[in-house]
Amino acid sequence: MKNPKRILICRTDSIGDVVLTLPVAAILKKHYPESEIYFLGRNYTKPVIESCNYINYFLSWDDFLKQDKSSRVLKLKELNLDAVLHVFPRKEIVMLCKKALIPLRIGTTGRIYNWLGCNKRIALSRKNSDLHEAQLNIKLLKGFGIEENIPLNKIPDYYGLNVPKIYPSELTQYFLSSKFRVILHPKSKGSAREWGLPNFLELARILSSHNIEILLCGTSDEGILIKQECPEILTYTTDLTGKLSLQEYMSLISQSDALVAASTGPLHLAAALSKHAIGIYPPIRPMHPGRWAALGRNVKIFVLNKECEDCRKGGKCHCMEKIAPNDVALYLISKTQ
Repeated sequence: MKNPKRILICRTDSIGDVVLTLPVAAILKKHYPESEIYFLGRNYTKPVIESCNYINYFLSWDDFLKQDKSSRVLKLKELNLDAVLHVFPRKEIVMLCKKALIPLRIGTTGRIYNWLGCNKRIALSRKNSDLHEAQLNIKLLKGFGIEENIPLNKIPDYYGLNVPKIYPSELTQYFLSSKFRVILHPKSKGSAREWGLPNFLELARILSSHNIEILLCGTSDEGILIKQECPEILTYTTDLTGKLSLQEYMSLISQSDALVAASTGPLHLAAALSKHAIGIYPPIRPMHPGRWAALGRNVKIFVLNKECEDCRKGGKCHCMEKIAPNDVALYLISKTQ
């Protein structure tokens, strides 16, 4: 297909995964500047997708799921799509696109249903690859005949995030403060190994003695857990858990100086917005930073330099917990000068 006019990217998983897929849209726009890029995702990732300059339309997979199968096919047919790229494979979406008669349907060779539903298959194994997730996503563009080997340090040029400034009336003071502002995001909703609340508490204690504004962020449920497990952290932070929509949270990140988290969506957003994104990672493959590090101009990754499989089956990572809060604090304090 020499000049597809309407291209659909499918990625219906979490925020961080979506952020690392945005460069795919940028590269497609570079090669097909007149094309319209559609992105099929979940509703909770909509603010991220709609903030990308390279994506024209967001399609809600949640809305598709509310319809019967025949209505889903009809809705997809009405878009007159020329191509679909299955970045995150889901059998029901692959077969839906086939039934909608999308001419070019790209997936990997590693899924049986891709052999049934895709007519262009790329040999790509994520499980055993040494490439970063963002690089693996870009490899799928071979289905269009596009082969670009973009260095990791250049991938941040392809995010295209344009986050509007939003000031929730009751939180204006936190958006407009002139202090060096650090967001702590201790939890991950189970999507990543965590550094542990005792470490975040110690980090907050050290930072608070250096006239740094510290905001505690996360979902309402995460906020409840934090207050139950580590109420002392509220002594040193302003609690914003459960008080921000994703769009407001993105705006807060864009107007802050730094964010500290494990391998989570907010960390990837901070990196994409060129903030000091401080990531705490385990050395376990494939969760290690070689595969999932946040990519940005001001990213700092803390990870023990060792081969480790001890915590593969456990919820906690002892290697992460050994990363000293004082080391993280010293790095952040150096950025205030």
